[in-house]
Amino acid sequence: MKKRNEVLYFALRNNKLLIGSGIILVFLILALVGPTLAKYKPFDYASPLGAEPPSAKYWFGTTFFGQDVFSQFVNGLRATFIVGLLGGGLGTLVGMLIGFTAGYRGGILDEILNAFTNIVLVIPTLAVLLIIAAYLQVRSLLMECLFIGLTAWPWAARAIRAQTFSLRTRDFVDLARLSGMKPFKIVRKEIAPNMMSYLVLVFILQFGGAILTAATLDFIGLGPTNTISLGLMMQYAVLWGALPLGMWWWFVPPGLAITAIVGALYSMNVGLDEIFNPKLREI
Repeated sequence: MKKRNEVLYFALRNNKLLIGSGIILVFLILALVGPTLAKYKPFDYASPLGAEPPSAKYWFGTTFFGQDVFSQFVNGLRATFIVGLLGGGLGTLVGMLIGFTAGYRGGILDEILNAFTNIVLVIPTLAVLLIIAAYLQVRSLLMECLFIGLTAWPWAARAIRAQTFSLRTRDFVDLARLSGMKPFKIVRKEIAPNMMSYLVLVFILQFGGAILTAATLDFIGLGPTNTISLGLMMQYAVLWGALPLGMWWWFVPPGLAITAIVGALYSMNVGLDEIFNPKLREI
């Protein structure tokens, strides 16, 4: 209880964490509430005049085809958080499973899992997705999340494995082993709780990495084909010449949102690292 109060005390004093969390909260609320405020659906032709700048009727203006940019933006924000949560969460989960198993078991199993991790680490994910895209006419947001999660875990697995190696020789782990506790239970009740702060940092990095990967895939045309996202908004804007036509309202909002969200996650990560590490705390 004392440790929890201590963490809360330093969390409320850490500007990096507070600012980062505030930015994420604003965008999250906008992603949840925004679609209900939008007057049109993302691909509806709202304006018969085509491209229009921001106004009272079209808050973020309209695209070259008269589609409401605000509607696309808020729905794209929702897709962005879904990718971060599912893709980043899956990457963290797989990394934990392999990292804990390799780090605690050691021996030949560790060598096999470590070799598998190194193989996945060097696989050119973009080339794999190009092959997949060639055979799939329709790509969903869930498929993108699965692909990102199943290719983003290696670095997390290696980091968790190293932490587990250092914890498995501690006295409290030896005591649990002598008491007859099974390996899975030892990892779940003794090792994982002592790494909880580190696992939170891993998830935040996976969350931000998933968003950046999804934005990159969407921008080059390898994202979902049945929904809208921030990356797809920028792809459409570039494809239809928004920049030379001066239609800044089409590409600036999604670009700023991705930059702000990823930057806020990085700020949160640095802030949490300062809170969890007593040597980095600001008194």
